[in-house]
Amino acid sequence: MIGVPMVNPKDAVIADLNRQIDAFYGAGKKAQVIPSGVGVDGPFNGTTAHHERLRAQRDKLAPSVRAEAAKGVVASVAAKNLGMHIKRVMLIAQENGFKFADTP
Repeated sequence: MIGVPMVNPKDAVIADLNRQIDAFYGAGKKAQVIPSGVGVDGPFNGTTAHHERLRAQRDKLAPSVRAEAAKGVVASVAAKNLGMHIKRVMLIAQENGFKFADTP
C-alpha cells in the first residue's frame, strides 16, 4: 500500500532463519561437523581420474626435478631450467619429499 512502510526483506529472512534454527534444535537434533574438502556428491579431493593423470605426469617429471634440486639451485632456477612453472616444481618437490636451496 502507498504510505505504509515496507518490511525490510533482510530482517524478514533473518527472522525466518532464526525460527527454523530454533525448531531444529528444539526437536533435539544436533549439527554435524563435515571435514573440509568432503562433499556429499563428489569424491574425496584428489581421487578423480583427472587428478590421477596429473599426478602420473608429475611422477614422470620428478627425477629431473630431483636432479635440479641435487645441483643446489633454488626452485625458480630449476623451474627455468626445466621450462616449468615454479608452482609445479614446488608441488613435485613437496609430493616427493625433497627441498631446494634457500639461496643461490
